[in-house]
Amino acid sequence: MTGYAATFEDVLTAHERIAGRVHRTPVLTCGTLDELSGRSLFFKCENMQRVGAFKFRGATNAVCSLDDEVASRGVCTHSSGNHAQALALAARQRDIPAWIVMPTSAPEVKRRAVEGYGATIVPCEPTLEARETTCAGVIEETGATLVHPYDDPRVIAGQGTAARELIEEVGELDVVVAPVGGGGLMSGSCITTRAMLPAATLVGAEPAGADDAARSLVAGELIPQTGPDTICDGLLTSLGDLTWPILRDHLQQIITVDDSAVVEAMRLAWERMKIIIEPSSATAIAAILSDAFASVPGDRIGIILTGGNVDLARLPFE
Repeated sequence: MTGYAATFEDVLTAHERIAGRVHRTPVLTCGTLDELSGRSLFFKCENMQRVGAFKFRGATNAVCSLDDEVASRGVCTHSSGNHAQALALAARQRDIPAWIVMPTSAPEVKRRAVEGYGATIVPCEPTLEARETTCAGVIEETGATLVHPYDDPRVIAGQGTAARELIEEVGELDVVVAPVGGGGLMSGSCITTRAMLPAATLVGAEPAGADDAARSLVAGELIPQTGPDTICDGLLTSLGDLTWPILRDHLQQIITVDDSAVVEAMRLAWERMKIIIEPSSATAIAAILSDAFASVPGDRIGIILTGGNVDLARLPFE
């Protein structure tokens, strides 16, 4: 893995660094979903992580990696929600300031959480250009350190700790599945899985309305996200320069699912597993239950459920 921004050794270091700061989330099973899929499924419940998402792993590793002088100037990022909350809490734990650039389209429940953690929200238009430009302006003004939501080796290494815990707990897996947005979690999962289970297959899950990663994998070149249209608000961003090569080299495929399948998968998790997951997280379940997954070999499937931050005033159920 020496050719990549993060290595398995970085994941191991991150795991030691964040121990005691993040939850070691449970791995659940569900007989109904096993029956529906015809596989043995093991769900790593990062919806039960602090701030309700895996993002706290990467943000905590990044913040704890900073030396005191740099940390004192604070941190900054742009995020639609989960990374925003994660960085805000990680900064509060270290008692340093955080500025979070959030698009005006971000769910209200996530904005309230960021404010609750004491960060300063800087609003921007809901485009990648606006997010990056606004973030650059804040950094120039404050001297804060950028902690990118996914295209950061410290973040990638931190996210890879979820897969490490999953594999440590359940042992051999034939397939590891995770949602793909910017690719930080999937990159970290690829690095970790290849090191711990070299023969395992890696599969991404992506909404059909934001399928830049799937199209990139087929084309063999990075295709930017343009005009995403999906209920999965956490998966709207393009892959990054650091995450794309890892996904390109290690993913067998990315399965795309439409929003109706995502909502049905979300409902199944709520009703059958008795856990709350958000639409972005439900893409992985929808992918496993899709016809496209039938051609993926293997019986023991590990799935990372990425988050549970849902605006209860805007549930997608009828």
